[in-house]
Amino acid sequence: MNTVNESLLEISNVSMSYSNGNIKAVDNLSFSLKRGEIFGFLGANGAGKTTTIKMTTGILPVKSGSIKICGYDITRDPINAKRNFGFVPDSPIIFDKYTGREYIDFLGDIYGVSKEDRIKVCSDLLKRFSLEDAFDKRISGYSHGMKQKIAIIGALIHSPELWILDEPMMGLDPPSALALKDLMRKHRDEGKTVFFSTHILDVAEKICDRVAIISKGKLVLCGDMAEIKQAQGDDSLEEIFMSVAGEGHE
Repeated sequence: MNTVNESLLEISNVSMSYSNGNIKAVDNLSFSLKRGEIFGFLGANGAGKTTTIKMTTGILPVKSGSIKICGYDITRDPINAKRNFGFVPDSPIIFDKYTGREYIDFLGDIYGVSKEDRIKVCSDLLKRFSLEDAFDKRISGYSHGMKQKIAIIGALIHSPELWILDEPMMGLDPPSALALKDLMRKHRDEGKTVFFSTHILDVAEKICDRVAIISKGKLVLCGDMAEIKQAQGDDSLEEIFMSVAGEGHE
């Protein structure tokens, strides 16, 4: 898909409160994602990661600030914004009366993906996730990990410019987790962008080009992974995380 802005995701001065404004889940958050990078979004439980992702994908309204995807404002132009990303939530919610194939065809129809392109994308991804034998079975019979895999395939069926994943390693066995990391690198190497949240800091350290760390809804660190480590005395990402956001925030 064509983009109208070199920055694939721009989050500008975004805030979100719950309980009539008494709890600030996201507090004046701003950062942007460049083309061709894997960007890790890190924070303790309750730091505001999932709330930010839900606003980015249009699940929650953006009431303060703005979020643009490929130049399209998620509030003012949600259709074009949503055409440019694929989303994998932390807990896949899928039409489980469909078979895997029917679910992918449903998404392919929504995004206007040709039959030929669907077959090309699916044949590769089904092999990567060893899901060929289950593709024509009902999703209601899938395990959590299998549902996660079909959600990943669905998010990539239209080859989105921006791939958004919320805690994507949850429920995946080691071979599938490895396949997912390879896909993230492949997406990046194609000049597209991956934006994902994770609690698994060693995974983020190994595959991320840049990271952002939030604590209590506020951005406390953002930058190039190698530069951050150098500036922090080559500490591990886990040590850096604990020093800026880890203590007292669980």
